[in-house]
Amino acid sequence: MEITTLGALLGLAVAIFLIVKKVQPTYSLILGALVGGLVGGAGLTGTVSTMITGAEGMMSSVLRILTSGILAGILIQTGAAAKIAEVIVSKLGEKKALASIAIATMVLCAVGVFIDISVITVAPIALAIGEKAGYNKASVLLAMIGGGKAGNVISPNPNTIAVAENFNLDLSAVMAANIIPALCALIVTIVLATVISKKKGSTISKEDLSDNDNEKLPSFLASIIGPVVVIALLSLRPLTGFVIDPLIALPVGGFVTLICTGHIKSAKDFTAFGLTKVAGVAVLLIGTGTIAGIIKASNLQVDVINLLEVLNMPTFILAPISGILMAAATASTTAGSTIASSTFSTAILDAGIPAISGAAMVHAGATVLDSLPHGSFFHATGGVAHVSITERMKLIPYEALIGLTTTVVSIILYLI
Repeated sequence: MEITTLGALLGLAVAIFLIVKKVQPTYSLILGALVGGLVGGAGLTGTVSTMITGAEGMMSSVLRILTSGILAGILIQTGAAAKIAEVIVSKLGEKKALASIAIATMVLCAVGVFIDISVITVAPIALAIGEKAGYNKASVLLAMIGGGKAGNVISPNPNTIAVAENFNLDLSAVMAANIIPALCALIVTIVLATVISKKKGSTISKEDLSDNDNEKLPSFLASIIGPVVVIALLSLRPLTGFVIDPLIALPVGGFVTLICTGHIKSAKDFTAFGLTKVAGVAVLLIGTGTIAGIIKASNLQVDVINLLEVLNMPTFILAPISGILMAAATASTTAGSTIASSTFSTAILDAGIPAISGAAMVHAGATVLDSLPHGSFFHATGGVAHVSITERMKLIPYEALIGLTTTVVSIILYLI
């Protein structure tokens, strides 16, 4: 069954319109997929069948994402995530406050804490040190967001899992592919945050600070050993050929953290908390699967490649552009990278681009415009730093520049 390009584009446009209008994103994507299939000529039965097939293709990613919630929930609830951030910030000190804030958020995100939760976790510590050092809110917030973006492309988070699945790659390989781009993004983050800190902006007041009871936090060794175990387990495949799936590695790391921090009796509550944090992402992926199924069954891939040829643009540019556009449409790294990788992975591979390069460029591209105002990340990060909508909006170009750094470096590595 072939769906017209017009139908696929119209369906995507309907989904974007509804998301902008604050309709629940999963339902927006499902309704957009339905409209796209019907307008595209698939008929009601064919449209529903294609939507279901697309959603079914997401199930392996959804399962892995649900189990990743065990690690994320335990790191947060045991205080391990806060301890990791606290140690990094305290070691670098006030003189390198913005760098320490960016690095702390990057590390938290890289070890499996979702980017929005990473920012929320680091925020109390970041605002406190920012207030002492005399930085404005915008510079501190950008340091956290940029650090989170850098960590997100090298993490076992939902977006990385989805990209790895759609390109049929090992998760650790996709994580490793963007290490250099992530480090470059971190450097750009620190530079931009420093520039903003010298501009006029709302200052951090005592009312913005929250009380931190650091006495109850576990030791740094107990906090970090779980994430280290996860990285070690995921590294076994490229190093030894012995495969341990993220479905196993991520929960194991979580339970190691439980044991080391002495919270094993709280396993039931902490894992339940983790499930609440990933349930929304898992449901969102089902919605992205429906629209991805419609786009994948359409002529859109062929027409986009033909357009690139007419414009004399190289075919590999499809990878980063698809990530940029889909993340902008959904205002989500996870949804954007999932739709882009599931829809265009076949076309990217058929163009002779190695799977790992295609995955890295799609993933990097999804960090450029993923924090637009119609997404939850924009509002969650603005709220945690107590900035106005106007001030939060002013950071979007800087965030895009950080994501673009990741993307450009990823492209350069492919070309090399």
